[in-house]
Amino acid sequence: MAGKPKLHYTKGRGKMESIRWLLAAAGVEFEEEFIEKKEDLEKLRSDGVLLFQQVPMVEIDGMRLVQTRAILSYIAAKYNLYGKDLKERAWIDMYVEGTTDLMGMIMYLPFQPADTKEKNLALIIERATTRYFPVYEKALKDHGQDYLVGNKLSWADVHLLEAILMVEECKPDVLSAFPLLQAFKGKISNIPTIKKFLQPGSQRKPPTDEKFVAVVRKIFNI
Repeated sequence: MAGKPKLHYTKGRGKMESIRWLLAAAGVEFEEEFIEKKEDLEKLRSDGVLLFQQVPMVEIDGMRLVQTRAILSYIAAKYNLYGKDLKERAWIDMYVEGTTDLMGMIMYLPFQPADTKEKNLALIIERATTRYFPVYEKALKDHGQDYLVGNKLSWADVHLLEAILMVEECKPDVLSAFPLLQAFKGKISNIPTIKKFLQPGSQRKPPTDEKFVAVVRKIFNI
């Protein structure tokens, strides 16, 4: 299992997208083996390579890692994106958990009944602008630095940019009241490895559409 990390997941964002983001930000090339039908998932399960019968799964450093948080933590630590000490790591964890909560709301939106989508979309915007983005805006203001933790790029920064772009897909002007986050978005987006990932043709996946929702429902019986 030497060589490039291999990612096992569907051909969409889901829980794997943050892993793609973090590897790309670290400048790590990776391969993807897509689960395109129910039988692909069943084969992984029957082969005994999924610890809890679930994906995402990443083959890296001779291991088959599962559980999104465990995979992300490993990548962040391996590529020096996880702070210099326990205190910085705790702050990174807190910031990441916040963006994870926000992105989770967006991730599940396409799978919700049509009659609840509008209400839930409004809730996402409300939470983004009153609960989550103010925290990151204040953090950047309080320490006057370009990055969230330790004045260097960390997992927290990569995760926040991913979250910002996801919310902007729901409401393009969502950062209008957050000037420091606007500047942050511009700076982090222009880091060469991230800029490359944001270009057309990269391994970044498009927003989830109805066609992909149907595929996912078939694969996972939902």
